[in-house]
Amino acid sequence: MTDLTAMNRFVDRIAVITGAGSGIGAATSRRFASEGASVVVADIDDDAAASVVEQIEASGGDAWASHCDVSSTADWKALAEAVETRHGRVDVVHNNAFTRVFGAAHELAEADWEHQISVNLSSVYRSVRAFMPALRASKGCIVNTASVRAVLGFPGDAAYTASKGGMLALTRQLAVEYGPEVRVNAVLPGPILTPSWNGADDSVVDLHARSTAAGRVGSPDEVAAAVCFLASADASYITGASLAVDGGFMAKKDPS
Repeated sequence: MTDLTAMNRFVDRIAVITGAGSGIGAATSRRFASEGASVVVADIDDDAAASVVEQIEASGGDAWASHCDVSSTADWKALAEAVETRHGRVDVVHNNAFTRVFGAAHELAEADWEHQISVNLSSVYRSVRAFMPALRASKGCIVNTASVRAVLGFPGDAAYTASKGGMLALTRQLAVEYGPEVRVNAVLPGPILTPSWNGADDSVVDLHARSTAAGRVGSPDEVAAAVCFLASADASYITGASLAVDGGFMAKKDPS
């Protein structure tokens, strides 16, 4: 975990993070905890969530795990009730869980389309239904994990791209709908080495690295830093924004 002992921006704050069992969600959970937050590690994979909690507690942080299938309204309701019972408040909701099934629109099974929209986009709506009263009370914030694919087209990525593009539009709408009490922003990760890259050929990783201005792929910790910034008082005048964390991928997008 990054040593941030001099940085305690989230002391006495409660952060709920979905898809927190691995990748960006796990890194964000560790980062919030290292800055003083009590973290709710929500994931559909109970063992993965428990592992992240163990890491946080081993580093002196406070966290607990909760099962949450973000496509389930019942799970969101149970999560909100558990947070209310345990903490009586919530300050940050980081909508990070995702799923992805590749396929051009004319080839993708309708069930795969619907599931990606439900997990990647409708989950943000469900988070609002579950947590907005508490977020308004605490003057909290929402940070959504979108993607550079929200604004760029890639062959064979129809549902994922549509869901992330919708997330950006919804982020702007929610910022207007619930401001000034609640801020709502999004991060747009570019090529980030998460477990979803496991098994990827080295040539694929190299191609993505050369497609960035930074000349490399990013780490989950670098996205976590951006999420925590947007959730902090340092970003108090930022809402409805989309922050690219992509090493200049959108600026370049050329492997030359």
